[in-house]
Amino acid sequence: MRIIIIISFLCMAISSVAQRKYVNEFLNIGIGARAFAMGGAVCASTEDVTSGYWNPAGLRSIPADFQLSLMHNEYFGGLAKYDYAGLAYKLANNKGNLGINIIRFAVDDIPYTLNLIKADGSIDYGALTKTISASDYAGIISYSRQLNLKRHEHSDDIYLTIGGNAKIIHRQIGSMANAWGIGVDAGVKAQIRRWYVGAVLRDATTTYTGWTFSLTDREKTTFALTNNAIPVQSNEVMNPRLILGIARMFPLGDNAKLLTELDLDNTTDGARYGNIVNAGVLSINPHFGAELAYKKQYFVRAGFGGFQRVKDNTDTSYIKTTVIFQPSFGIGFYLNNLTIDYALTSLNLQQNPLYSNVFSLKMDLRKPKKFRKDANKKEL
Repeated sequence: MRIIIIISFLCMAISSVAQRKYVNEFLNIGIGARAFAMGGAVCASTEDVTSGYWNPAGLRSIPADFQLSLMHNEYFGGLAKYDYAGLAYKLANNKGNLGINIIRFAVDDIPYTLNLIKADGSIDYGALTKTISASDYAGIISYSRQLNLKRHEHSDDIYLTIGGNAKIIHRQIGSMANAWGIGVDAGVKAQIRRWYVGAVLRDATTTYTGWTFSLTDREKTTFALTNNAIPVQSNEVMNPRLILGIARMFPLGDNAKLLTELDLDNTTDGARYGNIVNAGVLSINPHFGAELAYKKQYFVRAGFGGFQRVKDNTDTSYIKTTVIFQPSFGIGFYLNNLTIDYALTSLNLQQNPLYSNVFSLKMDLRKPKKFRKDANKKEL
């Protein structure tokens, strides 16, 4: 029954303060079909409006005065919907770039079944006239600027960008529960010849999300009769997460380039089940991605992420383990300031894969020449 869905969302909110893991996981899904296709390995190479999510330092390299991005995706046969919109803008006089990204992840049109059963135990299907949504929102405001460092007179410049995020989190389960939170991210990105290095510290100061509940007397009674705890005010805690990335560009003739990247996702909330490396409070998961570009117009991408060490199903003794991962593939096209990206990603694992098709759009908008005052020496 759908009452289980409603109660499950509420129970997760209640228990999160004690668990302190997998909090606000919708913020770890990602944005942009390019990044999905590369397995999420874009911390060092990101350079568009989506950088506000992946690494705010990369926002400095957007190729136009304005850049817009949109994405829609659905999970579990359309049950859950994931939407994203972003805007980035170059400030005048080379003073940096601003960006805003908005994310919504929701299960809509959940039948409100708490009034389905009458006091005498009979079922009243006529009471199914109301639906609710369990929705998660995030607004990310980003700023980035470039610093030029020169090692000595006859050496190459090191192009360094820094950036930061302020993010607002809002979660809601119908009229019964809602939560608010605020967090801060910091990022850095550097280019030395064909090498790119990136690092971002998410939830740098630890992010707290406070839940409040507004159940009616009837709802409290239903929870008690179904042996579920009546929720009270609680907090979720997001510990800092450090993502490190290194990438290299390989020229392939005059018109083609190959970009490869390796990222390490380091969580600090203790050992996580199945992660490749668990060392005390630190848990590490790798991501690998590659992108082949032809004439800066056509792109082919592939990636691997979601590595986990799990029990080997072929071992009847349940002693042996095996490493599984989530593969992804994608393509992209750039034409007349419009980029269309597509990714085929695995939501599950190779042993029982569930694939999702992801599409995203980007549009570059430029000011008239007489209004342009920004001129980067070099873009990452």
